[in-house]
Amino acid sequence: MAQSPAPKRETVYGVAMRNFTRYPEMPSAKELIEYGVRMEELGFESLWAWDHTLLGVDPNFPIHDALIMLTAVAARTSRIKIGTGILVMPLRNPVLLAKELATIDHVSDGRMLLGAAVGWYRREFDSLGVDFSKRGKIMEQSLEIITRLWTEEKVAGDYDPYTLRGAVMYPKPVQKPRIPILIGGYVDAVLKRAATKGDGWLTYYYTAEAFARTWAKVRGFAEEAGRDPDELISTNQLPICVGPRDKIEGPMKEWLQTEWDYASWSESTMDSAVMGTPEECVEQLQAHLATGIDRIIFVPYRYEAEQIDAIANDIIPKLKTK
Repeated sequence: MAQSPAPKRETVYGVAMRNFTRYPEMPSAKELIEYGVRMEELGFESLWAWDHTLLGVDPNFPIHDALIMLTAVAARTSRIKIGTGILVMPLRNPVLLAKELATIDHVSDGRMLLGAAVGWYRREFDSLGVDFSKRGKIMEQSLEIITRLWTEEKVAGDYDPYTLRGAVMYPKPVQKPRIPILIGGYVDAVLKRAATKGDGWLTYYYTAEAFARTWAKVRGFAEEAGRDPDELISTNQLPICVGPRDKIEGPMKEWLQTEWDYASWSESTMDSAVMGTPEECVEQLQAHLATGIDRIIFVPYRYEAEQIDAIANDIIPKLKTK
C-alpha cells in the first residue's frame, strides 16, 4: 500500500470535558458549562465531550448528553471549537442528528466538530433497539444521509428504514461545505472509512509510535482512493498528569485502570499517558509532534483545575515554541 509522509503543520491543542463520572458521583451540568467557559479563557483550541446514553452496570458511569452540553457551552463562548470525541453515530436517527448538528453549528457560529464512530458497547445498542451486528453498515448509511442533507438542496433516496422524498433541510451548517467529520476506530475497514468518507481520523490513547504507524495506513488508504491525504486531519486523545513522577505515577495508573476502557482490538493503552514535570511532559509530547499530528486532545488527570492550568500555562506554550 502506498504511503506518503504527513505534512508538517502547526499542532493545535484541545481538552476533554468530564461529562461522565463514576457512580455514585454525578456530573454537574452547571459546572461543566463553567468549565467550558474556563477552557476558552485558558486558550484551548477545542473542547470535547464523550458520548453515551447508558454506560456501565457495576460500576455504572453517569453521563450528561454530549450534544446538549456542547450546545450550552457554545452559547456561553465565542472562540473555542466544540467536538464529540466520539459520538456513537449508529445509535442516533441520522435525519434528526443532521438537524441537531446543523443547529449547534449555528449556535456556535461555525465551531462544531463531529467525531463519530460505530461504538462498542453492545448492551447500549440492545437497549436502544439498534442491531449491534449491523453498526458498521448503519454508520456508512448515516454518513451518507447526513452529508447529503447538509450539502444538497433536495435529497431523495431509500435508506432502510428511512425514505427520503424531496427532503429539504435548511438552514445548512454555517461551515462549508459542511461540519468537519473525524471518524474514530481502529480496524482497517474503519481506517478506510476515515480516509474516504470523512475529514480525518480521531483516536484514543495511542502512543506516538502506534499513532504514526496507523496514521500512515489512513494516508495510504486515502491515496489508494485517489484522495489527497494532506487534506485529512489527525487527532489523538492523550491522558496527562503533571507533577513529580514518583508521586503521580501510582494515582495516575489507578485512575487509568478504573475509569477507562481499552479495546482489545486496538492499540489504545494506558502506556500512552504523558506524566512528569512540565519539562518531562514536553519532552514526551515531542514524539507526538514529530508524527505531524494536527491536534492533541488532553485528558487531564481527574480533570483537576491545577492540572488544566499546568497544561495551559506550562506545557502548551513550550510546545508552541519548539
